[in-house]
Amino acid sequence: MTTKVVFFEVPGGTDKWLNGYRKDTMPMVDALKKRGQDAEVIFFDIEKKDEIFEYVKEHAIAYVSRINPGNLKHEAEYFEMLRELCDAGVIGMPHPDAMIGYGAKDALVKLRHTTLVPEDTFAYYTVAEFKEMFPTSLLHGERVLKQNRGSTGEGIWRVQLVDELPADTQSIPLDTQIKCTEAKDNHVEYHELGAFMAFCEQYIMGANGMLVDMPFLPRIKEGEIRLLMLRDKPVNVVHKKPAADADAFSATLFSGAQYRYDAPEDWAPLVDSFLQQLPDVTALLGGYDLPLIWTADFILDTDENGQDAYILGEMNCSCVGFTSQLELAEDVAQEIIACLGCHTEVAI
Repeated sequence: MTTKVVFFEVPGGTDKWLNGYRKDTMPMVDALKKRGQDAEVIFFDIEKKDEIFEYVKEHAIAYVSRINPGNLKHEAEYFEMLRELCDAGVIGMPHPDAMIGYGAKDALVKLRHTTLVPEDTFAYYTVAEFKEMFPTSLLHGERVLKQNRGSTGEGIWRVQLVDELPADTQSIPLDTQIKCTEAKDNHVEYHELGAFMAFCEQYIMGANGMLVDMPFLPRIKEGEIRLLMLRDKPVNVVHKKPAADADAFSATLFSGAQYRYDAPEDWAPLVDSFLQQLPDVTALLGGYDLPLIWTADFILDTDENGQDAYILGEMNCSCVGFTSQLELAEDVAQEIIACLGCHTEVAI
């Protein structure tokens, strides 16, 4: 009988509680059971992949992935198993390709023809592309380079010229001095452009390597606005204001940012605009069902009419935690059950 909801975890990692699970996993399992929906946790093990696949295919109606890719040595094999489960009729929360599509930094490039992302946002998948385009991109103002891997601001660089260039400059010489600030801890480094670009090649090399290049938005100093979403429902808003230091632009706790939790109603213009554009977002990112638990981070900008605009800086749906608000497990359980009902109706 395919009746269970299976939560996938992986042993070890820094995101585990004393009982070996993520702190927010068992509250969701318990909330489902309280509502009459059977659920269990399975730890992914590459040595038992086939056995896990057969068990879940036989017994589960849906899975919920609670694995941080940074804690997973066999990510490709895990995603392959999830695809096979979805192909076999198990409801993916989320589908592995949605996990990749929403979580990869080049989602911004796919959305750049919406009002969510500036048109001059680019992705570099090869070193040759990067070397050819970035010196010209930087000519038009301060830029932010974002690696596809990493977290907590690692490999996210604000890049600006130290000195102004002549007005007729067509491409920036590689010996030009630049100021580079990393979001991880807001530390500043000075380099020649060519040397810094050579350093950044590491972000492009290897599986899923890429660099996203987008304009720096000065109003980041007013704070980054993170929407926590349950599928198409905004749950709360985290306002993350960078430290007061002149060079600070990182919105992570590690870098000294201050967090404030607001209700979605407090950010009605942003929330309403984003919800209206969700159909475009889902279509441009592959047409998959919205992830169960995901986030969208925005930065304030100013439009041509002098009005506030909200620019999407990043999305995440691989394993969004809510360990500081465990009461949300009740809402998640309710959303899972609603999702199961929708799929059942479609199947009928």
